[in-house]
Amino acid sequence: MRFAAYLQPFSDYPMLLRRVRHVLERLPAEVQQDFLEDPRFQVTIDNYQPGVGWSFLMPAPGDSGTASRCVVLRLKLADAPEPFAWYVIAHEFAHAFLRNGGWGEITDIEEAADAMAASWGFARPKPQL
Repeated sequence: MRFAAYLQPFSDYPMLLRRVRHVLERLPAEVQQDFLEDPRFQVTIDNYQPGVGWSFLMPAPGDSGTASRCVVLRLKLADAPEPFAWYVIAHEFAHAFLRNGGWGEITDIEEAADAMAASWGFARPKPQL
């Protein structure tokens, strides 16, 4: 499987693994290729512990000033409603693809990630009343 390295951190969390795979497989081919070709791109689980903090390894910025492209996802996405989890995962992948920058005319990085995730088919779900 071409995304095995990105899915490995979720092997003990089958629901979250399926959700991450679902999003990865539906990203445009050029986005998938960009991630697969960049050793700085990685996906991991947030391992925050109250009173302890959190830790994970990520590549340091390179000589050219390029930042890490590490996506850190929380385990609670396994329990969230599926469309919301897909949206959050896609939104975080959009940040990585955009290198935490804008997109076209959208300069706000959060709005840019939302817009890109929506263009991939993962729009922010409407709140349930």
